[in-house]
This record gives sequence, structure tokens and C-alpha cells, in this order.
Amino acid sequence: MAYYRRGISLIGLIYILVGLYVAWVYDYITPKLLKDVAEALLAVFLWFLVLLGVDLRLGG
Repeated sequence: MAYYRRGISLIGLIYILVGLYVAWVYDYITPKLLKDVAEALLAVFLWFLVLLGVDLRLGG
């Protein structure tokens, strides 16, 4: 009986990490983009705080 492992393989993880590095070096990923994504994720997961008037913007 064959068992199949779910998830990402080591080669897949290395591929993604190299891709992230290349995107960072060529300015496809910037600190501003990371900040914007973090703010959006906070707003999605803490939406009830947004409704209560809490400002989830990072650094101002």
C-alpha cells in the first residue's frame, strides 16, 4: 500500500525561497508591499476591530 505525503517537498520549498529572493532583489517585493500585505491580513483576520474603529495600519 502506497502512502502519499501531503504538503510541500524540500525541493518545492527551495524553489519558493529562491523565487522570493529573486523577486526581492529585482524589486518585485518591497518593504512597502510587505507592509501593505500585513495590514490587509490584519484587517481580514481582525475585521471586528476595524468595525469598532481600531486603526490597523502599521507605523502610522
